[in-house]
Amino acid sequence: MARKQIHLAAHFPGVNNTTVWSDPASGSHIEFESFAHFARTAERARFDFLFLAEGLRLREHRGEIYDLDVMGRPDTFTVLSALAAVTDRLGLAGTINSTFTEPYDVARQFASLDHLSGGRAAWNVVTSWDAFTGENFRRGGFLPKDKRYSRAKEQLAATAAIWDSRTGPEDRGEFAYSSDQFDVHGRFSLPRSPQGRPVILQAGDSEEGREFAAASADAIFSRHAEPEAGRAFLADVKGRLARYGRAWDDLKILPAATYVLGDTDAEAAERAEVIRSQQVSPQTAIVFAEQLWNTDLSGRDPDGPLPEFDPVEGELVSKGRASVRQYRDPKAVADQWRALAAEKNLSLRETVIEVTGRHTFVGSPRTVADAIDDAVQSDAADGYVLVPHVTPGGLDEFADRVVPLLQERGSFRTEYTGTTLREHLGLPAVRSTTDPTEAATAAPSTT
Repeated sequence: MARKQIHLAAHFPGVNNTTVWSDPASGSHIEFESFAHFARTAERARFDFLFLAEGLRLREHRGEIYDLDVMGRPDTFTVLSALAAVTDRLGLAGTINSTFTEPYDVARQFASLDHLSGGRAAWNVVTSWDAFTGENFRRGGFLPKDKRYSRAKEQLAATAAIWDSRTGPEDRGEFAYSSDQFDVHGRFSLPRSPQGRPVILQAGDSEEGREFAAASADAIFSRHAEPEAGRAFLADVKGRLARYGRAWDDLKILPAATYVLGDTDAEAAERAEVIRSQQVSPQTAIVFAEQLWNTDLSGRDPDGPLPEFDPVEGELVSKGRASVRQYRDPKAVADQWRALAAEKNLSLRETVIEVTGRHTFVGSPRTVADAIDDAVQSDAADGYVLVPHVTPGGLDEFADRVVPLLQERGSFRTEYTGTTLREHLGLPAVRSTTDPTEAATAAPSTT
């Protein structure tokens, strides 16, 4: 039996707590050469696509700009368009917020990118989560949660109607779409792009998000990187595809994954511990605790115990979706942290390191290659979106040392066999319909 082919993508980190900024190799997140280096490495390794997150407002903590990670990002379309000129086959995926954009603009921008790149564009559809981000826009924060979801669903449907208005050279590009959020009609200014529509990515994990993905998405940027959880997630979401007339392989499940390599497994484990301590510096640990306890803890010793009092109610000390871990029950989470610290005799900083996650793949290149291949062959995932801890050079080691081993196993391409991102992902041709979310009841996750 032929081996299942692994899909790999590379995430250029945006707003995050993964990057080790203190590493001498850590470079700019604004200068184009950082993006170009990252993209060239991914293409050299024959990855499916490069993935950009999005940040529409700088994060704040205790009323000040949050200075522990990236301070701003260039416009997504500008970066991806520039990368189209320095790559030939690599897919170019961008996160574009549906809450603050209009269907015609999004349709034109992605169709332009698809033309410029020869069919390599992908849209990660997200919504805005809060009024804080919305203050940068005219509609700042007025949409309640259910309306944000409705808008996202209707935005994708309206945008698809615009793309589908061009099915051949003789079409006039006439489109019309009316819903609660939109009433648009006119003529599209571009011919049909190489893919017809960009690849649609989604990152939701709720019941609504899973249903949306089954109805409309081409790939899911999942958080379920552990094999057991991954198999359950993949089976659940793909088990919904048939009701929308879709086949098992019409949707790819691609969890985010971090990795640490070493010449031996022991060396990699030691290196992973060092990296985790770099990712959660004393200052970072205090900020994480402040986000949970919702109060100023700047005078607290990060190597001392956790706060004995319960989280404080009121306005959040941290603002900005990706910077803040939102807790539905802060007291319950604080109790869990304190119980863990007591059980393992952990300091505040050690507790934060423990609860903020571990690296997905740690070991020698062969150990990591085996783990990735085993996970994909057992349907724990269709592949992974790799997130290195150093940008832009952190992907180089994986490309040079792990990818060749996956190729030796026959699980990963040695050359691109297609020219479009849909071909890289093994996706079917686009169905021509004016509503890609028909029968769907939900919308993408927030970002």
